[in-house]
Amino acid sequence: MYSRPATQETVQDLTNSAPGAFELHLYADDAEARAAIADREVYGVFEISSRRFTVLTASAAGPAVAQLLTTTAERFSAQSDPSQRPVVRSAVHDVVATSGDDPRGAIFTAAMTPLVLGGVILAVMVAVLVGFRPAWREVVALALVSAVTGVGVHLVAQDYVGALPGDRIETWASLSLMLFAISTTVAGLAALLGPGGAAVGAIVMVFVGNPFSAVSSAPELLPKAVGELGQLMPPGAGANLLRSAAYFDGHGSAQHVVVLVAWSVAGIGAIVAGHRRMVRRQAARHSTELVADGPLPEALALVEPEPARES
Repeated sequence: MYSRPATQETVQDLTNSAPGAFELHLYADDAEARAAIADREVYGVFEISSRRFTVLTASAAGPAVAQLLTTTAERFSAQSDPSQRPVVRSAVHDVVATSGDDPRGAIFTAAMTPLVLGGVILAVMVAVLVGFRPAWREVVALALVSAVTGVGVHLVAQDYVGALPGDRIETWASLSLMLFAISTTVAGLAALLGPGGAAVGAIVMVFVGNPFSAVSSAPELLPKAVGELGQLMPPGAGANLLRSAAYFDGHGSAQHVVVLVAWSVAGIGAIVAGHRRMVRRQAARHSTELVADGPLPEALALVEPEPARES
């Protein structure tokens, strides 16, 4: 919200009605408030005066939050004192709207689960089924497959469905980095623990990372610990990075890029460590086989007996 004479009263009402539900910031004017929304600093703004309660939202940042802000504004308008000049809420202004082909963000939300599963499948194909060796070949294969898959998802989601507007390169890079972070993590666990490691990685990404990502709502609408954990995992960081690339010109993406790069680096490290362990085991096994199959030491060699002489 931005500062006007009626602001302090509304701030007090919001604080009393829902303690801790809102993190409030004051802005000097409409331009500063809209800039904060476009930069992903806030989800929305209440423009308050004695006769007007205007709501600025960003449905692209989360339709659920935009609806919550709209509902809150309607409640405050209905509770205005009729003995004074009535509060008139103007139409809601969606400063950063979702795509016209996906007005409620349903396609964007529905696409996240297949993307997470896609990252897991890429890891299983490259690390378990094909079994690229040595480690650098597996990492390069995962990077190439993630990039190509990102192109395919981008073409379908942006050109065919129309759910991902925005810069093409940024959107493709976001998709590819998300897939690479998931696939390297699962492949790294597979390299360290075998096929069971891939199963552990799949469970963590699909059954923990995906629901904790809050892609259908917002991290702030989940319990605090759950929301924070979700944004520290590839599905949550990838979903928000994709929002920033598709709708906000990359604003607010830095922390999500850091999270995905960190998971990617950890996954690559696990792949390298797993391959080195495998090489050492194979070398030890080969050495043991050579000793078992080689000639006996001279001290233990048997001397062939001479043939018996005829008398």
